[in-house]
Amino acid sequence: MLFNSIDFAVFLPLVFIAYWFLTQHSLTDQNGLIVISSYIFYGWWDWRFLVLILFSTGVDYFVGRQLGRESVPLRRKALLWMSILANLGLFFFFKYSQFFIDNFVEAFRLFGNKLETSSLEIILPVGISFYTFQTLSYTIDVYRKKLEPTRDFIAFSAFVSFFPQLVAGPIERASNLLPQFHRKRTFEYTKAVDGMRQILWGLFKKMVIADNCAETANYIFEHSDQLGGSTLALGALFFAFQIYGDFSGYSDIAIGTSRLFGFDLKQNFAFPYFSRDIAEFWRRWHISLSTWFRDYLYIPLGGSREGRLISVRNTFIIFLVSGFWHGDNWTFILWGALHAIFFLPLLLLGKNRKNLDSIAHQKSIPGFGEFLGILSTFALVVLAWIFFRAENLGHAIQYFQGLFSSSLFSIPVFEGKGVALVTMILVLFLILIEWKGRSAKHGLEQLGLNWPRALRWSFYSMIVFLISLFMVTEETPFIYFQF
Repeated sequence: MLFNSIDFAVFLPLVFIAYWFLTQHSLTDQNGLIVISSYIFYGWWDWRFLVLILFSTGVDYFVGRQLGRESVPLRRKALLWMSILANLGLFFFFKYSQFFIDNFVEAFRLFGNKLETSSLEIILPVGISFYTFQTLSYTIDVYRKKLEPTRDFIAFSAFVSFFPQLVAGPIERASNLLPQFHRKRTFEYTKAVDGMRQILWGLFKKMVIADNCAETANYIFEHSDQLGGSTLALGALFFAFQIYGDFSGYSDIAIGTSRLFGFDLKQNFAFPYFSRDIAEFWRRWHISLSTWFRDYLYIPLGGSREGRLISVRNTFIIFLVSGFWHGDNWTFILWGALHAIFFLPLLLLGKNRKNLDSIAHQKSIPGFGEFLGILSTFALVVLAWIFFRAENLGHAIQYFQGLFSSSLFSIPVFEGKGVALVTMILVLFLILIEWKGRSAKHGLEQLGLNWPRALRWSFYSMIVFLISLFMVTEETPFIYFQF
């Protein structure tokens, strides 16, 4: 079920009404309704996927309970590895089996041997990359004795399958989200209204920005061998806003929807395209994944505590793993490696923690130095996105060759320039709104709250009008569903 679908427009109000009017007096009933609703939401794609999420839920619930009873270190470690192998085993099988088979066959071919294989035709379960990491956070935190294991299977099932963030995050920590399923929730009007504002802004980013940018970006990437360098630069630019609008739009809808039900999820995007260096970008982009790798991979590997060489090694590991997490293609691995290279000078110079304050603090516009930092960081990010969007390495190389050619400084020529111009105006509107709200948790959190009611509602109505005017009539999946 897509957030931007008629199905969800019917599903959400029905669940909301049942949740607050039929189950508000019982915590167990509230959690039970969330489990049922989440399984309907997830099974809407393919009911067979429910078997996997049930398996992950059962394994980690059992392991958590046993870890709470076990005190022998060796047995506790065995239980931890049971959870890790069960979860990552399924994750790797469904996501990477064909990748390893194809590369194994290619390696033999390079040495003159030909192997005959057939495609496994494995369907990638939606959201497996997200809920696998979420359940692992529970087991690892219980193992580390940072979290008490839950005895409430319904609450734990609701935590694993919570439908707003199930298929594309944010990847919630058990320490933040699970306790909320153990507390009675009461309806809070101000929280619900703010959730609606965030949902509205998320729908705008997805249905107006991402989907319209996709039309231009897809055309340019699909015809990249026929277009000039300036047009290819536009294609990369449009994809940068497509993926931002798509993924951060999903996170806004997920977080806003959670607030309707009395839950607070962590912020997943903090206006990353306003970052002044790559380190700041990764503190602002897909925050839940970045911090997951930091806490469960980077720090256990030694982090920055064991010398400069180990820090460099660990940095490359988390960026490469992050790239591989996104998909079974070498382009994603190179995308991660490129960001590691961008990050390396900051690490070696000790400047990776430089920009921790807000952007243009207490100013309307950034200073000249901040502006140059934002511009140069954005340029590096856009270049790296080419690897992310390319179909394969050959396509990426061909795209870069065309980009850095003499035609880079020519006037862009391609079909649909008029549509692209309108889309860019909408992107500028997005940038303006997000710049005004850059100190908040989402673009509309504080904007307009002190305006007269008529003006405020006129502004919200304008956003609804823009969505209805520029929305793509065909339902379009979110990009991160494929990851």
